[in-house]
Amino acid sequence: MEEREMLEILNTRRSVRAFKDDPVSDGDIRDILEAAMNAPSAGDERAWQFIVLKDRGLREEYAKLNRNVPSIRQSPAAIVVCGDTHAEKYPGLSLYDCGAATENILLAIHTKGLGGFWGHVFPETVESNRKLLGLPAHIVPYSVVPFGVPLNGIPAAKTRYDESRVHHDGW
Repeated sequence: MEEREMLEILNTRRSVRAFKDDPVSDGDIRDILEAAMNAPSAGDERAWQFIVLKDRGLREEYAKLNRNVPSIRQSPAAIVVCGDTHAEKYPGLSLYDCGAATENILLAIHTKGLGGFWGHVFPETVESNRKLLGLPAHIVPYSVVPFGVPLNGIPAAKTRYDESRVHHDGW
């Protein structure tokens, strides 16, 4: 891959919240999960687990519990990214590993011409999410990425670089 191609992928990814009914192939889902599992991880602990949601009824229930992701109802698939506290070498760092995995999921989705967005699992909904998904106590849901074929295409990219947010050698 050329440097420019990678920068274009990074700089043109945008959140997509409206999807066509077209299914996402199991092969695409596997590729996306492989990208997630190749994310950086503290001490290579890889303290993550992934729940793939394809069942429409389950996604409907998920949307009711997590009001910040209503478009999960329309998406043909979603991935819930979870931390596994039993697998942590460094307590608390799975949160960061899951963040890196979530970003890799979004980038892989974009490279496949699909769209998706990063939905947060708020602390007050962790227990209800555990119950809905049948998660054991040591599995912590951190994020959810609904995805599919964009209904209206990918929003146009515009530069987000802001020199005023860059500080050299200190504040």
